[in-house]
Amino acid sequence: MDVMSAVQNRRAAKSFDPQHQMSAETRRVLLENAALAPSAYNIQHWRVVDVQDIELRKSIREVAWGQAQVTDASLLLVLCADLEAWQERPQRYWATAPQPVQDFLLPKLDEYYRGKPEVARDEAMRSLGILGMTLMLLAQDLGYDSCPMDGFDYAAVARLIRLPAHYAIGYMVAIGKGQDNAWERNRLPLQDWLIKNHF
Repeated sequence: MDVMSAVQNRRAAKSFDPQHQMSAETRRVLLENAALAPSAYNIQHWRVVDVQDIELRKSIREVAWGQAQVTDASLLLVLCADLEAWQERPQRYWATAPQPVQDFLLPKLDEYYRGKPEVARDEAMRSLGILGMTLMLLAQDLGYDSCPMDGFDYAAVARLIRLPAHYAIGYMVAIGKGQDNAWERNRLPLQDWLIKNHF
């Protein structure tokens, strides 16, 4: 499938076939390719919790407004961000870059993030947004449906997945075989949201 078709066909599925099992190979292909998504400073802030335990899924569903996607999707991913990833062996992020590039970027990274927790969080969340969209388009290409989810108690899910203190949850993505439940798409016309040059 080409990218345009994946974008046009992707919908937020609200119910999934609970009997469908995603193969280990498909899961690997999906996740390894999603990791090619861009991220701020190539930090790859994402730490993705693949919730496979059914009892844990049931517990998450209880704090997610009872949404069936949590338990019925073939794959439930909690997209988390390591807010301190910028200072964790940062030289590894550009290990294949030319030395002059590394020499320039390493001090800049420290200058950009140190003492600025709001910048670290904002950048990590932007990176999670890109990762999530990449996951959903790849899922579509692989014949799967998906649903980004933020309708849940973040603090409760954090406790359930034992989220480290310096991490933050962005949102969840459910992926599986959607059942016929997509509503007709409703998008604002271009003139309602495209601003030329300035407001």
